[in-house]
Amino acid sequence: MGDVFKIRELRYMPRWSVFLIDISVIFFSVLVSYLLLNSLKVKFNFAEYQNEKIFSVVVVNVLCILLFKTYAGIIRHSTFFDFFKILWSSGSALVAMLGLNFMSELILGKPVYLYPVLFLFFFISIFLMFFFRMVTKQIFGILLPKEVAYKERIAIVGVEDTSISLAKAIIHNPDHPYRLAGFLSTRSDSQKAMLLGHKIYNKKQFFKSDTLKDQFDAVLIKDVMTKPEMEEWTSLALDKGLKVLKAPVVNIIKEDDIVGSIRPLQIEDLLDRPIIKIENDEVKSYHVHKNILVTGGAGSIGSEIVRQVSQLNSSLIVVVDQAESPLYELQLELLERFPNQMFKFVLADISNYSRMEKLFDDNQFSIVYHAAAYKHVPLIEDNPHEAIFVNIGGTQNVALLSKKYNVNRFVMVSTDKAVNPTNVMGASKRAAELFVQSLQNSSQNTTKFITTRFGNVLGSNGSVIPHFKKQIEKGGPVTITHPDIIRYFMTIPEACELVLQAGTMGQGGEIYVFDMGKPVKILDLAERMIKLSGYTPGIDIKIDFIGLRPGEKLYEELLTDHSTTIPTHHEKIMISRDPLMEFEEIEILCKQIILSAMNKDSLQIVRILKTIVPEFISNNSEFEILDKISEYEVYE
Repeated sequence: MGDVFKIRELRYMPRWSVFLIDISVIFFSVLVSYLLLNSLKVKFNFAEYQNEKIFSVVVVNVLCILLFKTYAGIIRHSTFFDFFKILWSSGSALVAMLGLNFMSELILGKPVYLYPVLFLFFFISIFLMFFFRMVTKQIFGILLPKEVAYKERIAIVGVEDTSISLAKAIIHNPDHPYRLAGFLSTRSDSQKAMLLGHKIYNKKQFFKSDTLKDQFDAVLIKDVMTKPEMEEWTSLALDKGLKVLKAPVVNIIKEDDIVGSIRPLQIEDLLDRPIIKIENDEVKSYHVHKNILVTGGAGSIGSEIVRQVSQLNSSLIVVVDQAESPLYELQLELLERFPNQMFKFVLADISNYSRMEKLFDDNQFSIVYHAAAYKHVPLIEDNPHEAIFVNIGGTQNVALLSKKYNVNRFVMVSTDKAVNPTNVMGASKRAAELFVQSLQNSSQNTTKFITTRFGNVLGSNGSVIPHFKKQIEKGGPVTITHPDIIRYFMTIPEACELVLQAGTMGQGGEIYVFDMGKPVKILDLAERMIKLSGYTPGIDIKIDFIGLRPGEKLYEELLTDHSTTIPTHHEKIMISRDPLMEFEEIEILCKQIILSAMNKDSLQIVRILKTIVPEFISNNSEFEILDKISEYEVYE
């Protein structure tokens, strides 16, 4: 029993042992060939040199084995690929022997080796070497039954070349936890066909069957599929209680890495976000050999802006953030990924004017990306003074310094919550938009002030998808504020590409809004995420409705009721023409609100904020009283 367990612990036979066995097989095959012909009373040429002839055959074959490395494969994973390597090796040795015979006949008048001996040896040696591999593979299969027991049975969607390549990668990599169990196809002419020894199931069969869980554990879809195809197969699999896995594009990844790159399908893969193509040459021309500042650079948006700018050959990128740990982690990442790019990592608060002015004075920036902001709606509703210090005061500092130091372009990252805001966070961002726009036509200004406005980004800090994932991992419940709440989503890289693109397009004073695709119902999002995790919504993982949070609304807008949309040369990017304020007017109001914030007078802060942003109507908040007072005054 002890020997059996030792064999079970053996992952593969050592190469030297396979090499020695192959040599033994060759030697044995030569002897068998001569013995068979000898028993038939066949007369050999140059019989006095029989031992030398046998030795030369062995040597030539060993050299071919070394050349083709037939011993290098893992025996228990042998496939027909290994058979072809053996065929090439033995075939090359046979050709060499035939060449030697040809020369012998020309010079000596008769061949050194009898042709029956050569061909008999050729077939015997090939058979025995491959037979040895197949027997070894079966022995390992018998002694290692647990290796297969825990593998997920996968049905691959599609029967085209990419699916076949993916299937072969799974078959050739048995160390991974997957086992090919079949193929799925929309074609109806392949129901009786077999592919790589596995059945092809038609989509209609798949849909009607109630026993799929007995045959498969998961459905594997591919990166190359369109969103509608991916959505259709995902819905079909989840309805049948199967997991959904996603595989990378086969032709750009080494076969050894393909199976390791298979991962569970994420909700981000299914959201209907058409890719927006960015004019990279134009963007690069604005950044090459320039000094760039990114505020909020350690945040989800700011850090991605830094990553993308790092590819544009800028002279210097200064990354500013007040969050110490995220800034340090980003520093380690960027220095490793972009060793040729010059960086400065600055721990600073943008509301500190003198600290920021020193940065502007030292570095002479050409472009400023202003992504620093407080964005958590309920927290800001409870601490409105902090939104004033950072979202308004900090923006004011960075924008005024950009004007003072003649920065070419100032690009502000805003949010759809600034449109018809119902919370302090959104209203503070709208006030920041108004201040930035007002600077465009202020006296002695040479800077182009540009604002970008978009909705939620997938996977950003504090966003709903990471929050749901954590709740599902804990076993639920998943909490949703309202069954009808909807949101727009886009990916972080896409949002940042659009910020860079808009920054190059703007002539100053514009608010750019992006095509956010279709809005997503958060309840549908939660149910789909629960299913993708292998659970049943409402049974395995409960969904609780907890009510709208302070300042939250059911849906977000990208345009105000009073704005007009102007198209640009990019079909997915538009300009919003919102009401403006004169610089002198908003400057006075900003001073008043910052003073109120210093006095921690929350009601006065929000009262002034409602003066700056007249469309700001509080919702589910203690500040609703200010709207009622305003209505009463109008009525009086």
